[in-house]
Amino acid sequence: MARLGLTPQRLAAAGAELADEVGFDQVTASALAQRFGVKVASLYSHIRSTQDLKVRIALFALAELADRAAEAVAGRAGKDALVALGNVYRDYAREHPGRYAASRLRLDPQTAAASAGPRHAQLARAVLRGYRLGEPEQTHAVRLLGSVFHGFASLDLAGAFSHSLPDSEESWSWALEALDTMLSSRSTESG
Repeated sequence: MARLGLTPQRLAAAGAELADEVGFDQVTASALAQRFGVKVASLYSHIRSTQDLKVRIALFALAELADRAAEAVAGRAGKDALVALGNVYRDYAREHPGRYAASRLRLDPQTAAASAGPRHAQLARAVLRGYRLGEPEQTHAVRLLGSVFHGFASLDLAGAFSHSLPDSEESWSWALEALDTMLSSRSTESG
């Protein structure tokens, strides 16, 4: 086992790759053990169960996505930051559909609080600073951004937009423009 160099982190990364290949719902400890050519019992020194593996993949994906988002919005403001943030989520979903699905896994409150999840909300709030929104509007806006970004990405991945014109790229640009217009109209001088 030691010669394979298996660690919980390496298993989470390999599980994330597997999720992209076969779908997050299909990831099991057994499938991961096959990938490494070991018995399932060998993995249990590093993970407790398939559910534990899935949580670790979710944490891996959330951190990876937060890092990409932080890099994308750094030095940007207003609409430019909004578009950059939205594009990160949509592009990540397209590039890593299994990981993206993992990032949507419901976590228990303690695990969620310790995850990169709060970083996602902080990044959204940083983007929204350019719109000078007060509370509770900023919280509403964070939820709206998540709904639009994740909703669009999920529908796009499912092929929901592939049966009609205009192209989904056009709709994505339109949605980001509409978000910017709406957020700009809600701006307050005191925020």
